[in-house]
Amino acid sequence: MALDLVALTGGLALLVAAASVLVRGASALALRLGLTPLVVGLTVVAFGTSAPELVVSVQAALAGAGGIAVGNVVGSNVANVGLVLAAAVLVRPLASDASLFRRDLPVLVVVTGLAALLLADRQLGRWDGAALVVGLMAYLVWSVRAARQPSAAEEMKLELVPRGPAWRDALFVAAGLGGLVLGADLFVDAAVRLAEAAGVSNAVIGLTVVAVGTSLPEFATTIVAALRGESEIAVGNVVGSNLFNLLGILGAAALVRPLAAPGLELLHVAVMAAFTLALALMLWTGRRLVRAEGAVLLAGYAAYMAYLTVSHA
Repeated sequence: MALDLVALTGGLALLVAAASVLVRGASALALRLGLTPLVVGLTVVAFGTSAPELVVSVQAALAGAGGIAVGNVVGSNVANVGLVLAAAVLVRPLASDASLFRRDLPVLVVVTGLAALLLADRQLGRWDGAALVVGLMAYLVWSVRAARQPSAAEEMKLELVPRGPAWRDALFVAAGLGGLVLGADLFVDAAVRLAEAAGVSNAVIGLTVVAVGTSLPEFATTIVAALRGESEIAVGNVVGSNLFNLLGILGAAALVRPLAAPGLELLHVAVMAAFTLALALMLWTGRRLVRAEGAVLLAGYAAYMAYLTVSHA
């Protein structure tokens, strides 16, 4: 038990450190291509900070722990809105680009509804996974083509312009990916053993410990972006991460091995959908998130965690 806790903590620390290195290198490479801060937040930063969820869920699928693979995605999406974005809004109110309301938020709402339907039977087959991955590719092409601006690099703040050789940024990406693989392997193995020892279902472990742990890169990135006044990166990171979790991570994990999550209650999927809808309504109505709305989201997340703790004690 003690060794498993050490492995769990060590794997999580490695995941966070590797994700930080990955995001640093990937963001710099993207900025060299002249992408806007919103696109960087929705794609490179979002996908980079979601890399722990990707590796953990794929590793869990390979290990036959479908509950952790699915629970990780559902729990991470709830945590990204109810914990990560809520905390950032409490630090500083966030506004967002108009294109987010026209394109990315509607896509997130539709994809969340689709994922909820696919998970209704608590299973996800390879054809389901393939459809989700194709959806991710289509979204990426559409998003970058619609939002890329040739002069974007000139409009960005000075501190966002990358310095140094491009090969160094590529090295950061490679090192980050390697650290993610090793950290995820330690983390998943320890989580599965602890779940079995405690008699708790894999789905619940995925919804709580694994989901919050793998959301730490999003938490750090979003808080820093909020403190620096980079609202587009902060909001785009969460929206993009949730899209990537549903399309890329669930899709990739199901392609590796069909997923079965018998311990996943439909209530958890409904909670994910409710948080997504609440975020969309808050942004659509006010075009920004204020501290009162952040407090509501955080209170809802605390209530959900309390329910999980009590109901599965």
